[in-house]
Amino acid sequence: MTESDNHPLPTSTSDSDQISSAEVPRATPEVDTRITIDEFMKVELRVAKVVTAERVPKSKKLIKLEVDLGSEVRVVVAGIAGAYEPEALVGRTVVVVANLKPAKLMGVESNGMVLAASLEGDVPMLVGFGDQPPTLGARVR
Repeated sequence: MTESDNHPLPTSTSDSDQISSAEVPRATPEVDTRITIDEFMKVELRVAKVVTAERVPKSKKLIKLEVDLGSEVRVVVAGIAGAYEPEALVGRTVVVVANLKPAKLMGVESNGMVLAASLEGDVPMLVGFGDQPPTLGARVR
């Protein structure tokens, strides 16, 4: 008989020695959110000028904009009321996602999206141009 025969290893552990599956940290699968250049090229970013702007009734965040895309004027609803007064937006040149499917926001149909930038928790700031904006309707690439 060997030393290990005199002291066999336990074949099971007690309940207190086992780790429950709830305690085992599970790895969250990484989701690749990158898109291809072909997917990006499907997005139509266009230069537009804000023609009118007004608050959306009963909303703290939304402003209804009429934007001139050069070939047409359309309504776009933007969540920028925390950063801008509507009258300050009139005449401003902005970038619009022009090929989004229409969506109703607080009862107003929005036919695009105005690009804005913000850090987490900050108010959104419109993406725009300096003193020499491109022609209305020009594609942004």
